Amino acid sequence: MYRQAQVYSRQGIDLDHLTLAAWIGRAAFELRPVYDALTADLKRSGKLFMDETVAPVLDPGRKKTKTGYFWALARDDRPWSGDDPPGVAFTYP
Repeated sequence: MYRQAQVYSRQGIDLDHLTLAAWIGRAAFELRPVYDALTADLKRSGKLFMDETVAPVLDPGRKKTKTGYFWALARDDRPWSGDDPPGVAFTYP
């Protein structure tokens, strides 16, 4: 949020990083039912793919980075002439 707040500041828009964090938290809360429905649908599939990706994540309290983990749960049956549409759900704990 710090970097995004800095980008807005350069544009003359004063937005605190805590405000941005609150907005993202609210959006995540509202979208949770959509995410839950998507993951439930994916988990009913016969074939799933899972990917774990590591990425540096800013740890503002320590002014360093730490290792963050992103997971993608995906389905794509098109190469096997499957009927289910492709889908992917991303998780960042």
